[in-house]
Amino acid sequence: MLRGNYLTPSVTKAYPFLSMLSKIPLLLMYHNNLYTYRPLVHYHTSNFSKPIIDTWHNSMDTRRHLCTLAVCRTSHIPESSRPTTMKASDKSKRKARRDSPEGVLRHKLDMCSRHGDVVEALSLYGEARSKNVMLSQHHYNALLYLCSSGSNVESNGDRNNVNPSNLGLERGFEIFQQMVNDKVAPNEATFTNVARLAVAKEDPDMAFDLVKQMKSFGIPPKLRSYGPALFGFCKVGNAPKAYEVYAHMAESGVMAEEPELSALLKLSADVNKVDKVYEMLHQLRASVRQVMESTFGIIQDWFNSEKAAKVGLVNWDVSKVRDGIVRGGGGWHGQGWLGSGKWRVERTQMDENGVCCSCSEKLICIDIDPRETENFTSSLSNLACQREVKGDFNKFQEWLDQHGPFDAVIDGANVSLVNQRDFNFYQLNNVVKKLQSESPSKRLPLVILHKNRVTGGPARNPNNMKLLEFWKNSGALYATPPGSNDDWYWLYAAVSSKCLLVTNDEMRDHLFQLLGTSFFPRWKEKHQVRLSFSREGLKLHMPPPYSIVIQESESGSWHVPAITGDDGEAPRQWLCATRNRD
Repeated sequence: MLRGNYLTPSVTKAYPFLSMLSKIPLLLMYHNNLYTYRPLVHYHTSNFSKPIIDTWHNSMDTRRHLCTLAVCRTSHIPESSRPTTMKASDKSKRKARRDSPEGVLRHKLDMCSRHGDVVEALSLYGEARSKNVMLSQHHYNALLYLCSSGSNVESNGDRNNVNPSNLGLERGFEIFQQMVNDKVAPNEATFTNVARLAVAKEDPDMAFDLVKQMKSFGIPPKLRSYGPALFGFCKVGNAPKAYEVYAHMAESGVMAEEPELSALLKLSADVNKVDKVYEMLHQLRASVRQVMESTFGIIQDWFNSEKAAKVGLVNWDVSKVRDGIVRGGGGWHGQGWLGSGKWRVERTQMDENGVCCSCSEKLICIDIDPRETENFTSSLSNLACQREVKGDFNKFQEWLDQHGPFDAVIDGANVSLVNQRDFNFYQLNNVVKKLQSESPSKRLPLVILHKNRVTGGPARNPNNMKLLEFWKNSGALYATPPGSNDDWYWLYAAVSSKCLLVTNDEMRDHLFQLLGTSFFPRWKEKHQVRLSFSREGLKLHMPPPYSIVIQESESGSWHVPAITGDDGEAPRQWLCATRNRD
């Protein structure tokens, strides 16, 4: 139980070093800049290989004198020279920061983190302590990360007999206690790394207690903060505590992803919590949709088990199941396991119409609520305006209002470079003509290209210039301004026009992660058109007429898609689990 701003008695009693943290009021923890940030002075330790020297013996009077000198000198500089002098001063300050013992230590620890060298990091820590170098939050977090990660190092010399994992565990708690003694405020990374240490010591309870303490420090936990406790409880088979962690995540607004849900699914199957197995399958359906091979195997093992064969309703309320499907939007009913007896489990594929090649059941296409599309369009516009020049993007929106909506939008750069070394306007034009011929309105699709793609390089070819001029006059070309990210433009155009988007871009980088994992994957599944080229020519891979998501049928069967065959050529693998329907 929390008591004000302090650690719980159970934690401090079990782990005495943590009692130190309970004695430090939050205000002191968060207003200790004098302890963690040193005044800037010039040092001479610039070489990476040089030892960290002790400079803490400099008196405050000397520093004050140096500061006074700097001010006096600055005051005599002519007005016209001040900007240049200020730039030089900033540069010298940055150099002083890098060359200070703290800066050298930070750089070396960052290199250790990059290479997973916990032995070297601990050696640097010992040297810094002996030289009275004041460590900051970053220093301590780097050390705790290495101690908790248990990374292997490339051992040489005397290090061959050192187990980095054990060494890190032995020293990690000691380093955290020193961080507390130095009154250095912890952050989310600090708590997460110490939680990892606790689980490495086979104590997931302590890891969970640390996550609970984060709120008392005003630190919102992240998904990674819960990982050590959740996976730790799953590993030892403690289902009640694992479910408690999962519930705490929900209360904190932290959404579990596939690794967490997969671990809970396996745990639930192992301890025969059949209702929880059902719940986790639906959580995977709602938030993950398509699963990795590891999760695919866990689900397959469940349906093949004797436990799965013994659970399920023999006589169920058909109308209740159908009502559940309607309320859920299709593809699931959520009424529990249906049927009885052993499951027939096969890895299979779907035909082009969404009919299972194993059980002949047809998958459905789950509709998207129009209100969700409108909300997504609005949020996409806000994000784009935050990351692009607002005036430029607003100008594009006005242009769309005048020339749109379109039947299709083409990511011009992506389409022109598929299987090509150089930008190919001929290939892009073939895609434009094919889309136009297959469009119900026979209208040209919108081509989005960056400004430099329509003014330089291959665009200077006379034939290409004529083509670009034709698209521009037809209102089918938009050139995004210099410095912009054209991804925002073609995505917004497709979403706002509620039309097809032609691109082979998997849309998995940071920009698209900002859009979330709820609506965007569903929208992409229904609107993205991929393309391929073969001896037969250009082929457009239209969105499937069914939803690629875990589906629970009205008869109680299950179909689970794997994350494979996403290139439009290789068939996607599905898990089909059905029972005798008599």
